[in-house]
Amino acid sequence: MQLIRGIHNIRPHHYGCVLTIGNFDGVHLGHTEVLKGLVEDARVHNLPSTVMLFEPQPQEFFAKAQAPARLTRLRDKLALLADVGIERVICVSFNARFANFQAEDFVRQVLSAKLGVKALTVGDDFRFGKGRVGDFSMLQRLGHELDMEVKDTQSFRQHNSRVSSTLIRAALASGDVALAHEMLGHTYAISGRVIHGWKKGRELGFKTANVALKRQVSPVQGVFAVRVRVHDIVYHGVANVGTKPTLNGKQALLEVHIFGFDQEIYGQFIKVELLHKLRDEQKFESLQQLTEQIAQDVIAAKHFFNNFK
Repeated sequence: MQLIRGIHNIRPHHYGCVLTIGNFDGVHLGHTEVLKGLVEDARVHNLPSTVMLFEPQPQEFFAKAQAPARLTRLRDKLALLADVGIERVICVSFNARFANFQAEDFVRQVLSAKLGVKALTVGDDFRFGKGRVGDFSMLQRLGHELDMEVKDTQSFRQHNSRVSSTLIRAALASGDVALAHEMLGHTYAISGRVIHGWKKGRELGFKTANVALKRQVSPVQGVFAVRVRVHDIVYHGVANVGTKPTLNGKQALLEVHIFGFDQEIYGQFIKVELLHKLRDEQKFESLQQLTEQIAQDVIAAKHFFNNFK
């Protein structure tokens, strides 16, 4: 899959595609249905299937820390899009300049002149351009003029509810990991490079690999039984997602204790799939209490995996 970073990197040989535009946060089952349709349109038109997405996501740009928790980091999102069969992703830097792009100029200058979009799929509630004045009816009107087919998406429903990133966030926040996985169509995972931490885990007898969540608002919090991928080898473990309140931590962090693993992997990339929530994060009165609870968490996680299918 080809990644184009920024509108300024669109070249003449990128002209001609079928396109969809959105955040695709989580790349859940609703997204997958849209993307499968896009891939089929690409086959019919003999053009590359292309997704345009944004970094940061628009709500993150406008609402900052008040934006909804993100389900998927860019790297994971790209991997999931590739799995569906998307051939090209255009990652647009969402900044003040882009936010002030006039809606009709965006269609004419970017979608038509630069990308040569032959078929465009968006939600019928899609809004774009400065002041969000661009909408589906504008796209249809301009599409007719510019020889660009425009169609809307049909919301994917499960258990008589529309599958959405909002519902998945709610499921994760409530600890219903199984429901989140059902709507995602894949396991919820956190990926990143292992950083140096306070090394308290090894002092307590439970060495951990730590991944910083940086400025990202996490949709989950607590202690989980996890599956960890390191160098394409899969391990089991127990992980905490939170701020380490017993140690007066402030920054959100993923800490994972990998069973039967004793390698130094600082700076290396790991993928941690959250399979089952064991408990909420809590503050303990002493390190002794924390150590005893971690030991219980390990037992509970191993019990889960002994019964996991």
